[in-house]
Amino acid sequence: MPMFAIALALVSLAQAPAKPVPPTAILKAALGGICTADFTVKDAGGKPVYAAMIHVRVRYGAFGIKRADLEVGTDSDGKARIEGLPEKARPLVYDIKKNGLEGSAEQDVEEKCQATFDVTIK
Repeated sequence: MPMFAIALALVSLAQAPAKPVPPTAILKAALGGICTADFTVKDAGGKPVYAAMIHVRVRYGAFGIKRADLEVGTDSDGKARIEGLPEKARPLVYDIKKNGLEGSAEQDVEEKCQATFDVTIK
């Protein structure tokens, strides 16, 4: 009986779930593209900023006629991701804001489809 209890304890320890990784805030834009933009937003002291709003107006299609306003907030690690951006669009300007602090980033999806931004808001 004691061997069974020890074996059961070992099996339960081996099957303990791993510490969950907090997910990054992801916005999946249904704009028919494969481009992405990853953000890490920090304050002037270098600390991650939670719930900073990242806004971008995407102009794509023939003559930039199609438009989409996208907005995503950062998670507790100051991270956010936008997926599904079109490969052919006008250059994108991301506006990042939180409590009167602002920052920005630019992406030309035709030159850099998978972009990563480290933004400090001031």
